[in-house]
Amino acid sequence: MGLQFYNSLSRKKEPFIPIVEGKVGLYTCGPTVYDYAHIGNFRTFVFEDLLKRWLQHVGYEVSHIMNITDVDDKTIKKANLEGVDLSAITNRYTSCFMKDVEWLKILPADDYPRATDFIDTIISMISKLLEQNIAYQEKDGSVYFNIRLFPEYGKLSNINIPKQKIGARVADDEYDKDSPNDFVLWKAWKEVDGDIFWESPWGKGRPGWHIECSAMSHDTLGDHFDIHCGGVDNIFPHHENEIAQSKCITGKGFVNYWLHSEFLLVGGGKMSKSLGNYYRISDLIKLGLTPESVRYQLLSGHYRTKISFSLDKKYEADKILERINDFHNILKGLGANNSSSNSYPEAYELFKRYMNDDLDTPRSLAVFFDWMKSTNKKIKLDSIKKQELREAWNFLLAFDSIFGFLRKRKLVIPDKIQALLDARHEARMIKDWVSSDIIRDNLFKNGWSVEDTVKGQKVKKC
Repeated sequence: MGLQFYNSLSRKKEPFIPIVEGKVGLYTCGPTVYDYAHIGNFRTFVFEDLLKRWLQHVGYEVSHIMNITDVDDKTIKKANLEGVDLSAITNRYTSCFMKDVEWLKILPADDYPRATDFIDTIISMISKLLEQNIAYQEKDGSVYFNIRLFPEYGKLSNINIPKQKIGARVADDEYDKDSPNDFVLWKAWKEVDGDIFWESPWGKGRPGWHIECSAMSHDTLGDHFDIHCGGVDNIFPHHENEIAQSKCITGKGFVNYWLHSEFLLVGGGKMSKSLGNYYRISDLIKLGLTPESVRYQLLSGHYRTKISFSLDKKYEADKILERINDFHNILKGLGANNSSSNSYPEAYELFKRYMNDDLDTPRSLAVFFDWMKSTNKKIKLDSIKKQELREAWNFLLAFDSIFGFLRKRKLVIPDKIQALLDARHEARMIKDWVSSDIIRDNLFKNGWSVEDTVKGQKVKKC
């Protein structure tokens, strides 16, 4: 079976055909950085990580953009509440988000554009909509998009526009399907905004939430790209409005495939601070959960179905993860990793078939676990062949590259090696490149390789 996804726009599964063969443009709605992200947010981010990992596994080169919403109603309200600059709030929570992403083993995006860096693009886009008379300006300087002038409006969210009251407008960034009104593109400055504003042809103000994503995706992926993701709560109004304004501005298709993950329940119900089931990543760490345990709960159900996250499931998840890690150690102990073979066991083809079928993780996991059980049985009976060991190792590594269930193993650096690294760092600080290279060669002779990154020296065992 070829790769296919359920497209929220057509409401059916469609074969995946990229715009450019072998390449995928992927845009995922990132966090609004006014607070810490919670486990419900990460249900979507982990699903998007799975999607990206699978696309890469089957051979696509993925250009992944995840935006950072650093100006909207919520961020401004938080900055005013604390009496600090907007950037103080957004930098704080962006940093926390990045740490959570790393802990959860989510592959980093290629770029994390911030809305405030795209004000010129936003103003240019709004100007084009005004020139087409699809947008209109109010007396206070605010600019709105007239949804009645875009016949396709409501196609993604399946809402009935004829019931909309002519001239009705909504200035809030978020609202529900009962209010499918003209939405704001540019918000005129109000006293409550304080010093948070930008100059524009319509007076000082700030962008609406929806136009921000259109500007960022346009400048990073172009007018027309392959996949746009988010949670089901993004379908309306955010993604509906993105489609309308983007297609009117460019006259092009905008996005071919829309993928949305369902809500996460916690303990079988809605997550709420008052119920004591509201979890941030820091809370889960304190409660003893591992990244792998969280990933297992979030990925064991299909992304288009509601799943329930629970602390009570920790024991069950840990047992399953322990079996996978034990299997890894057994294979390594048998020398399965000492092979250059690229072959896979027969079970892999069925696993791949289910993953290609709109990322059907429940069935894919069932195939892997059945295969792991039968392989373990062969190992115990000493009836497994060398070729089967090689295939088992390849399947396990492929499986982990997609799901990330193998435990992180902390690298223990001997004192002797650390001393060499410190000496090399000092040499590089004074630009003594000759000494730096000599130490690097010495490290290699001792079985260690070093790579220079923006975060410093990255060392690994050869």
